[in-house]
Amino acid sequence: MARFPWPVALLADAVLVVAFAAIGMLQHHDGFDSGRLPAVAGPFLLALAVGWVVTLAWRAPTRPVRTGLPVWAVTVAGGMILRALTGGGTAPAFIIVAAVTLLAFLVGWRLVAALVTRRPA
Repeated sequence: MARFPWPVALLADAVLVVAFAAIGMLQHHDGFDSGRLPAVAGPFLLALAVGWVVTLAWRAPTRPVRTGLPVWAVTVAGGMILRALTGGGTAPAFIIVAAVTLLAFLVGWRLVAALVTRRPA
């Protein structure tokens, strides 16, 4: 399994969550606005941090199933709850797109890392 220091894995997750928010802004708003990016990404970044804590992700930061899936689930669910509490949209289509995109991002990089660092038998 890939051996990345946990801060690198956490940074990768955070960058991907911000990228998700930025891509969403480009697709569904009047274009990218760096001033609005913290408000759009914030709920998901906070949920990501909670996901890292409740799953003890630093113990196995690159494991796709042990860490990636639970961190993804908390990030999506928590991000949606926080968006709803702060007046952000939570339309069913957005929830589906967010869930699929964040699954690809948060679990996907871990799968790639596992494949790249797998040692031949």
